[in-house]
Amino acid sequence: MALSGYKKDGRELRVFENADELSCNLADYIAELSEASIKERGVFAIALSGGSLVTLIGKLCEAPYNKTVDWAKWYIFWVDERVVAKSHADSNYKLVKECFLSKVPIVHGHVHSINDSVTAEQAAEDYEFVIRQLVKARVISVSEINDCPKFDLILLGMGPDGHVASLFPNHSVFNEKDQWVTFITDSPKPPPERITFTLPVINSASNVAVVVTGAGKAEAAHLAVDEVGPDYPALPAGMVRPINGDLVWFLDIAAASKIEGAKFSE
Repeated sequence: MALSGYKKDGRELRVFENADELSCNLADYIAELSEASIKERGVFAIALSGGSLVTLIGKLCEAPYNKTVDWAKWYIFWVDERVVAKSHADSNYKLVKECFLSKVPIVHGHVHSINDSVTAEQAAEDYEFVIRQLVKARVISVSEINDCPKFDLILLGMGPDGHVASLFPNHSVFNEKDQWVTFITDSPKPPPERITFTLPVINSASNVAVVVTGAGKAEAAHLAVDEVGPDYPALPAGMVRPINGDLVWFLDIAAASKIEGAKFSE
């Protein structure tokens, strides 16, 4: 049974009994945003993370979505990527291709992955250039507040340490404000070399969803959502607050178990 959604400090929290219920609701959410964006702009620009999030969007490959979604209007991006070959087990592209892209008719030329044959720094520069060109072409909107790209939807997972994308707690790139895409060569979680959207880009999206499952992430979810006070460091997940967009947290009961005031009954 899906548990009621509720608002908390400007965030919408949706808590579900299990990952399957979450996955079904997430598919509905994405399909509705896709339809609205295509009706308004003619395209749907969506940026994905890797990890368990990818398996949770798998319902989109099934009926009715595989037939009702206008896949030809989708443009796919990565919020972050490991700088490894696309065939490497650590590649977010490989995971998304195997679990999602290979199962739906998205136009190949609309899938924008990184150049995996250059350094992390060059890959970040190249990826930002691609995004800037697509902003000029109006495939991606632009924020009216800060001139950052305004993706229709950014989908984020969260690590047990509260990281989102490849923005890790206490890492210098967390504070990057000037670039749209930056890079790291010393990720605390392997592999070490990665590119990532910066926080201003994430917070410029029209819609952001943070998807979290499992008891191992409950403490980080509590710290990020409850913003427990000055004695605790600000977690990257807690800094995801769209400046002119909507934010939804999708959690299962286990991940939401420590959030203050979390509602577990309708």
